[in-house]
Amino acid sequence: MTLTTSAPPTSVVGYDVDGSVAVLTIDNPPVNAGSAAVRAGLLSGLDRALSDTGVRAVVVIGAGANFVSGSDLREFDGPVPEPTLPTVIEAIEASPKPVVAALSGATLGGGLELALGCDARIAHPDTVVGLPEVTLGMIPGAGGTQRPLRILGPARTLEFATSGKRMPVRWAAECGLVDDIAVGPLRAAAVEFAASRAVKRVLQDLPVAADSSSADLEGAAVAVVAAGRGRPQYAAAVAAVVSGMALPARAALAFERSEFTRLRNGSEAAALRHLFFARRATTKANKPSLPREVDSIGVVGAGTMGAGIARAFVEAGRSVILVDRNPEAATGAVDRLRATYDAAVARGRMQRDDAESALLLLSAGRSVTALDGCDLVIEAVFEYMDVKKDLLRRLQRVVPSHATLATNTSYLDVDELATALDRPERLVGMHFFSPAHRAAVLEVVRGKQTSRASLDRALSAAAVLRKLPIVAGVCDGFVGNRIYNAYRRQCELMLEEGAVPAQVDRALVEFGFAMGPFAVSDMSGLDIAWRMRRSRDAVRDPAERYPDVADTLCEMGRFGQKTGAGWYRYPDGSRQPVDDSEVTRLVEQSSARKGIARRPFSDEDIVDRALLSMTNEAALLLAEGIADRPGDVDLMLTSAYGFPRHIGGLGPWVRGQDAADLDRRLADLAAVTGPGFVTADLGVFR
Repeated sequence: MTLTTSAPPTSVVGYDVDGSVAVLTIDNPPVNAGSAAVRAGLLSGLDRALSDTGVRAVVVIGAGANFVSGSDLREFDGPVPEPTLPTVIEAIEASPKPVVAALSGATLGGGLELALGCDARIAHPDTVVGLPEVTLGMIPGAGGTQRPLRILGPARTLEFATSGKRMPVRWAAECGLVDDIAVGPLRAAAVEFAASRAVKRVLQDLPVAADSSSADLEGAAVAVVAAGRGRPQYAAAVAAVVSGMALPARAALAFERSEFTRLRNGSEAAALRHLFFARRATTKANKPSLPREVDSIGVVGAGTMGAGIARAFVEAGRSVILVDRNPEAATGAVDRLRATYDAAVARGRMQRDDAESALLLLSAGRSVTALDGCDLVIEAVFEYMDVKKDLLRRLQRVVPSHATLATNTSYLDVDELATALDRPERLVGMHFFSPAHRAAVLEVVRGKQTSRASLDRALSAAAVLRKLPIVAGVCDGFVGNRIYNAYRRQCELMLEEGAVPAQVDRALVEFGFAMGPFAVSDMSGLDIAWRMRRSRDAVRDPAERYPDVADTLCEMGRFGQKTGAGWYRYPDGSRQPVDDSEVTRLVEQSSARKGIARRPFSDEDIVDRALLSMTNEAALLLAEGIADRPGDVDLMLTSAYGFPRHIGGLGPWVRGQDAADLDRRLADLAAVTGPGFVTADLGVFR
C-alpha cells in the first residue's frame, strides 16, 4: 500500500532507518507543536516506510524534549490546513506495518491523540500526558474522547478529557494508555519495542471498555458539567463520550470532530486563545534581563497576607524568615501553617515529608535584624504610608547591600515610599493577591527610580513562585485595583440611580464574574477601601460625584462578613449573604438627599455600564504607560479579579462591539457620571 500526499517536502519530520524500523523524528522547535508541516511530514515519512520492503515497523518520536506538545493554535483562527490530524491518524491505522509512538516531555492535546492513533506507546519516565482542549473552549477533535474509551471506559475517559490536567506517565501506564516506560535512551528502547511487534492494534477497532456502569457515567457527567459551570465544551464532551458508546466508531469520531470544529469557531474559544497568546507575550516580555538570586527571603508582617507570602516561597523551596513587630505573631503564623499542613496530611492531600520539608524552610525572626542575610525582603505591614516608610528606613540599615526591598502595597505611591531610602532604586512593588500562595498573578510595580537589578529580582521571584508577572507603573491602585475601583464606583453610582446591591451582583455573576462587587467588598472588608478613600479626601474634586453609602456602612461598623454585616447581613456567622432592608433604606436616602430620581435598571444596563467603566479606565492606563500591553490588562482581570475567562477580557469584549455604538455609550456614561470622568480612546483595544 502506498500513501500519497500533495504537501511539499518538509524538513520538520526526519526519516531514517534503524535495523528494520523506520524512525520519523518530529523536529519543530521550540516545543514541537503540531502543525500542517508536521502532519504533512508524517504522511510523507509513513509513505516512504511503507514503500521500503526492509522496514517492518515505524517509530514516531520527538527530536527535542517533547513528543508533540499540542497543536499550533495559530491554525485555529480559520480553516485548519490540510492534512488534518484525523487524516494522519487514519493513515497510521490503515498502515499494515505497526507504528509505535515514543513519548517524551509534554505529550498533550493533539500530541496525545496522535499517540493514541498509533498501535502502541512507549514513554520516557518524565513524560506527562493530557487533553487541555477544554481549557481553550473546545473538546479534543482527533479521537481524544473516543480512543481512550477502549482503555479507560466512559466515566474515566470523560473525567480525563475534561480535567485539563497533565498526568504523569506512570498514571498513564497503570491505566493502559501507555504500554511501556523506557529504561535507558528512549529512541533505542522504542526501536527495540517496535521491532518486537508483529501485529497491528488499532484502538478504534476495539470495543468500549466495560469498567464503568451507566450510573458511574451519569455521576461523572453531572460532576463535569457542574465543575465546568455549564460552559459548552463540557456538555459537548459528555455528548461525545455518549456518542462513542452509542454509535459506530467512525460516526462517533465524526460527531466529535464536528463538535470540535463548532466550538473552535466560536467566540469563547477565540477569547481563550487570545488569553493564551497574551500570556505567552507577557511571559516573554517580563523575563528578567539577568536572573537574580532569590534563595533567602524576608517577610515583614505576619498577618494574613504576610503569612501567605511566606507560605508561597517555602512551598517553592525557598528559605523564609518571617518577622513581625510582635514576635509572638510571627511564631503564631508558623504554628498555624504547621496546623494547616497537619490537616492536609490527615486528609491525604499532602505527604508528611513534603510538609516537614516546607516547614524546615520557614522560621520566625525576633526582629528585622534577623533579615541580614536575605536576598529579598518584602514588607507586608499595615497600608499606612508612615508605617511603611519607617520600616523601610530600618530595613535599609540591616539587609545586605545587594538585597532588594519590596513593598506589597496595593494602593500607596511606590515613588513616595522610595523617598524613605538612601538608595531609592532598591525598592520595587510586589503586589500579591489573596491567597498569596495560590494566586496566579504577581503585579510587579516599577517605580521611577526602581533599578533594573531590583526589577529583575522581583521578576526572578515571580519565576520561582510560578506566578505570571505583570509589570505596572505607579498610580493609585496600579493596574488591577485602579480598574476595579472604577468598576466598583460605577456599581455604587448605579445604586444611587435606582439599582440595589443584590441585583447588581446577580447581573454580573450571570454575565460570568466569579462574584459581584458588593459580595466581594463584604468578603474583603469594607474598611480597607474606606481607609483609602479617607486618605484622598483632601485632593478629591468637590464637584465629582461621590457615592457615600459605603462610608455610611463603615461608620455604622458594618465592615462585611467579619462583622456580620456590610452590604448584606451574615446571620450567625454565616458567609451566605442575606438581603438587608436597612441597606435599601440607606441607598434610597442617599438618592433623595442628592436629588437623584431613581429608575429601573435592566441586567443588560448594569453589565454594559460596568464593563464600559472598566474599559475606559484600562484605556487610560495604557495611554499613561501604567500598563504595557492590552493583553496584560486582560490577563490581570481574568486571573486575579474574577472577570469571565470565556469573554477573554476587555479587549475581546471591545472587539465584539460596534465601534460607533460603543463610543456613543461611552459618551452617555461620561454624561451620567459627571465631573472627574475622563473619556479615553478605546481604539487601543482594536
